[in-house]
Amino acid sequence: MLLAAVAAAFNASAVSYGENEDMFWTINNARQAMVRMTTQLRTAGYADANGVTYAVAHQTPPSNQCVFFTPEGVLMRYEYRSAESKLYLVNSGTSQQYLLCDGVTAATFTTTSTNGVDATSVQIALTVKSGRTHRSLSGAAMVRRNQGT
Repeated sequence: MLLAAVAAAFNASAVSYGENEDMFWTINNARQAMVRMTTQLRTAGYADANGVTYAVAHQTPPSNQCVFFTPEGVLMRYEYRSAESKLYLVNSGTSQQYLLCDGVTAATFTTTSTNGVDATSVQIALTVKSGRTHRSLSGAAMVRRNQGT
């Protein structure tokens, strides 16, 4: 009887360890995606030959995607696909897709703007799930290159 109790406790410990490790990796991946997004949005934008700056598009209301230009002038977007529970970085010119994070149950990009066209900041909210556990992360980036600056 004592051996059965020890085996049950060991099994419960092993299951708990596995669930915790899965959640650790899910949150770790979401944090890495958040760092990449905020870094790229902070440095987004380029100026064309006429001196017009293109950076991050303002969106109203909050959206499941965020469109921005890289410093090299490439149009990119972050896109959350709820049917797949994944967050992607998509190159709009080549349609190449890069998986940033999976296990995502919600992602929202909220921008602020002073002129209604160009975003001055982006707030990001992510919710990830592993097993039965959900965790939320949030981040924000001030766009350094926006029109009028």
